[in-house]
Amino acid sequence: MKIFKHTLLFLLGSFSLLAQEINEVKTSDNLIDWKANWIWQDVDGPKDTWMCFRKTVNLTSKLSKAIARISTDSKYWLWINGELVVFEGQLKRDRLDETYYDELNLAPYLRTGKNTIAVLVWFWGREGFSHHDSGKGGFLFNGNFGDTPVVSDATWKTQIHPAYEHSTNGGQPNMRLSVWNVRFNAKNDLIKGWQQPDFDDSHWSSAIEKGRPKVPPWSSLVKRPFPQWKDYGLKAYSDTKENSISDTLRILEGIMPYNTRVSAYLKIKAPKGKLINIQTDQYDGWYDFGEGPANRAEYITKEGIQEFETLAWMSGNSVKYSIPKDVEVISLKYREIGYPSEFAGAFSCDDPFYEKLWNMARRTLYINMFDNFMDCPDRERALWWGDVVNQSGECFYALDTTSHALIKKSIKTLVAWQRKDSTLLSPTSTLWRAELPQQMLASIGHYGFWNYFMNTNDSTTIRNAYPSVRKYLGIWKMKENGLVQHRTGAWDWGDWGTNIDIDILDNTWYYLALMAAIPMAKMSGFNEDTANYAKRMKSIEDNFSKVFWIENEQHFGSKNLTIPDDRANAMAVVSGLAKPEQFPGVKNVLENQIFASPYLEKYVLEALCLIGSESIALDRMKERYSEMVEGPYSTLWEVWSGLKEGTINHGWNAPNTVLSQNIAGLSPLQPGWSKYQVLPRMGRLTEVSQTVQTVKGNIEVSHKVTVDSFVMNLKSPENTKAVIGIPNNKKIKSISANGKIVWKNGKYRNKMIGISSNKDDSNFIQFEVDSGIWTFMADFN
Repeated sequence: MKIFKHTLLFLLGSFSLLAQEINEVKTSDNLIDWKANWIWQDVDGPKDTWMCFRKTVNLTSKLSKAIARISTDSKYWLWINGELVVFEGQLKRDRLDETYYDELNLAPYLRTGKNTIAVLVWFWGREGFSHHDSGKGGFLFNGNFGDTPVVSDATWKTQIHPAYEHSTNGGQPNMRLSVWNVRFNAKNDLIKGWQQPDFDDSHWSSAIEKGRPKVPPWSSLVKRPFPQWKDYGLKAYSDTKENSISDTLRILEGIMPYNTRVSAYLKIKAPKGKLINIQTDQYDGWYDFGEGPANRAEYITKEGIQEFETLAWMSGNSVKYSIPKDVEVISLKYREIGYPSEFAGAFSCDDPFYEKLWNMARRTLYINMFDNFMDCPDRERALWWGDVVNQSGECFYALDTTSHALIKKSIKTLVAWQRKDSTLLSPTSTLWRAELPQQMLASIGHYGFWNYFMNTNDSTTIRNAYPSVRKYLGIWKMKENGLVQHRTGAWDWGDWGTNIDIDILDNTWYYLALMAAIPMAKMSGFNEDTANYAKRMKSIEDNFSKVFWIENEQHFGSKNLTIPDDRANAMAVVSGLAKPEQFPGVKNVLENQIFASPYLEKYVLEALCLIGSESIALDRMKERYSEMVEGPYSTLWEVWSGLKEGTINHGWNAPNTVLSQNIAGLSPLQPGWSKYQVLPRMGRLTEVSQTVQTVKGNIEVSHKVTVDSFVMNLKSPENTKAVIGIPNNKKIKSISANGKIVWKNGKYRNKMIGISSNKDDSNFIQFEVDSGIWTFMADFN
């Protein structure tokens, strides 16, 4: 059985410099001629300011291309000739000295003659768990409209939007979030229609120039690495429920089809001065350690018919509008916005439970992707890299390749915040100081950075990140017993829950980090590092079982624990440190102990598959996730007890990766899926199919088991090779490929173009095939 991957990893390092890489941005950010000035009002802020900008441009002809590079601090909404073009532009400032910019072709929205550009900029002025506050509001527009340069300068008109107020009603979002509550007082909306071309802005002030790039604090400008958000437009709610809470107030709850990121809308007829509160069901629907809620919006009515949209997004399953009873509701809608990926992957099987679980995991992943990967979209929106390790693995099976850009961005962000003492921290924020050593090892290691490379073939990102990896690995020390010395981080955390075997987890995560570091060092030109990594790996291999294997009880365990930890025993398997003769004991632990939270449960399930106990893995998966799958939500929870202790939409859930990678059996063997394997471990399932979008193209595979046969159908993209494994758990009489016998009575027969034999093991009869369409049929005796 091919469980361990480090032999392959060693080999990959020797040729990875030849790898094809993801296309970089063609225009270097440093070569852009920034003729525009950052503009704002005279003062730098203040915090929670909504600033309006307008510019009129005359064009002599219709353009096919009109490129604009736009940057703001902190977010913007853009209208051209009164038409909304960008809904929430700009990415959070997640690095210390860098600000992103958007690059847009505005030609489709421009016309011959007079054109009006209107931009609403929201400056937060607040630090968060995924945003670094610059301390200054700003707007930058560097455009080229044919022969007409359009740049932000003192000719732009500007005004603070008079209707937006800083809310002092009911508290602001907790300290982890960089956004504020939105408060819009329609009584003060004296510039209604300001986005329209015919609006008179002659009384507005001229913008104040703050300097050209690279003026501080926006010293370095970096192009947004992926397209604008998916804007699904305003939609009616799936259902609306009403609940009267007093003689004067009612709650109207708009139900959405699934947990989503939402900008909420209303159209009403009302008297003046009525307060409407807007928030989702997840505003405070989680255990928050007393640190405060998520964000919401407040709307104060004017007289008559009026409309309002929150613009700032919230997340949840429903939106709750607290509406006075003398306000007539005409329409309630919501706008879903999301990361620009498609749901390109797919999984199906003959048990609907696992299909639903797979799709719930994808929904959870997707709502936790936006400016950055998030642990959850309500409480924190933070780049916890332990979560990202699981999330990034899901992306390769559940989404299209656009998702890769967010992983790449996350890698760059993590290493950019490395401290002078070489420690890494996540989430990246001045509000957070903890190292979380095991999460950092997971991040830079086999399941983190290296898994990104194997799926993308992006060696440039790895080479750029490796100097930070080597510095971090360099602060880890070895003990006299040949194992790694425990590092006490600011938060010494291995998982939620109890009975956590920290010492074993230290060694397995460190071993996996070393395993990845060897080929990363080679491709990065640091060959001299590999000898020390290999030496430390050998030391751990030689001493791991000596110290941690309890012979009379047949499990791995530290002396300070009396009950074996399922997490630790699973990590011993997935790291390759457990020996085959120890698998029965490990299997017993994984069948009977359930300490792992959803974060490390993924590795428990994977370990069961790797030791040939996939039926037990499926049983455990169903037992542990049943409450979530049968519950009222479309997403998976932070902890097994749901809202009693955590969020109900937490990004580290990854049972779908296990179903795709282990049960359906698809995983890359060489960078960028140029060679991959299909080794299904179906357990008690009789039908399994999987679609994966890779950098080489889509892979589609299906497996079906009957009393008499096993059938695998594979559609493999061009320029790939696939190692096919026919499960060898029944007596097989013969195997055919595309109708021709290629194996019979234990021997390979009848050579075919595009297919060759591969090394068998006790679990699979293997073939290597070229790209194309293949049908394999194994007939049983």
